[in-house]
Amino acid sequence: MINREWHLLSRPVGWPKDEDFALVEAEVPAPGEGQVLVRNIHLSVDPYMRGRMSDAKSYAAPFGLGEVMQGGAVGEVVESRAEGIAAGDHVLHFLGWREYAAVDARHAVKVDADAAPLSAYLGVLGMTGLTAYAGLLRTAAFKEGDSVFVSGAAGAVGSQVGQLARLKGASRVIGSAGSDEKVELLVKEYGFDAAFNYKSGPVSGQLREAAPDGVDVYFDNVGGDHLEAAVGQLNRDGRIAVCGMISVYNNTEPAPGPRNLARLIQTRGRIEGFLVGDHYDLQPQFVQEVGPWVASGRLKYRETVVEGIGNTLEAFLGVLRGDNTGKMIVTL
Repeated sequence: MINREWHLLSRPVGWPKDEDFALVEAEVPAPGEGQVLVRNIHLSVDPYMRGRMSDAKSYAAPFGLGEVMQGGAVGEVVESRAEGIAAGDHVLHFLGWREYAAVDARHAVKVDADAAPLSAYLGVLGMTGLTAYAGLLRTAAFKEGDSVFVSGAAGAVGSQVGQLARLKGASRVIGSAGSDEKVELLVKEYGFDAAFNYKSGPVSGQLREAAPDGVDVYFDNVGGDHLEAAVGQLNRDGRIAVCGMISVYNNTEPAPGPRNLARLIQTRGRIEGFLVGDHYDLQPQFVQEVGPWVASGRLKYRETVVEGIGNTLEAFLGVLRGDNTGKMIVTL
């Protein structure tokens, strides 16, 4: 049996290129004691993976050159040498970018395919969902009546942030997205009060029009001009949760920072970055609260699905370009 897997060959400079990667054929690994062999069904590709392709100091170790890359995956156990997990079980793990993976059982989480589609455990009920939940409720300290602005609001995290804010009593929810179709989705399907296409004009002007009374919370997925615009519209005691800054991930020169940070003095505003890995203590609370909203349809989600292991790299590049609506999933 052949196992196809993606290797990182060189560290990208600027936008990743095809020659930085290789799809390699290898033998299917045999599980060791305490491991399970998983046939991956769905893979996750996410913006943070761009940072791990660099060897710059960061919160996570870089991908090794000539080695298989990693990422979220959900699949079926085909062989088990571990207690508590049997062949036929479905598990969530972190050895994506390949067709088969030998996973330490302690790093595999059983998931219920009858409770939700398997792909949902990579998105709305998985890491991206918890990111939205922890970032909005803990880092940004959202409270009922807050006005909330979300950038990249049609993405996997952003779309859930906006809906969570609405379900928890936000006074106004505003989102930005990169196309008129995504703007329509935010308002008509996800229930945002206002949304705008950031490609249609300066973000600062569009945000002032969408949030004339300012914003109490800004959930940042984009950085750059979005962050500067949010600082400009921040209300007294406003909070900014920095989840990502996708606009600068492929820059070869340092991006200019917001030019209006002095306004934080006037507003007593706060900017705080966060990593979902610091908030897994919220996982039970997150599943208990959000699971029923997903099941009932009160919290909606979209997935952009790309078929085949051979298209994993293109799916990842699509995330960086903003091609996806909701969670980008690679189905094998």
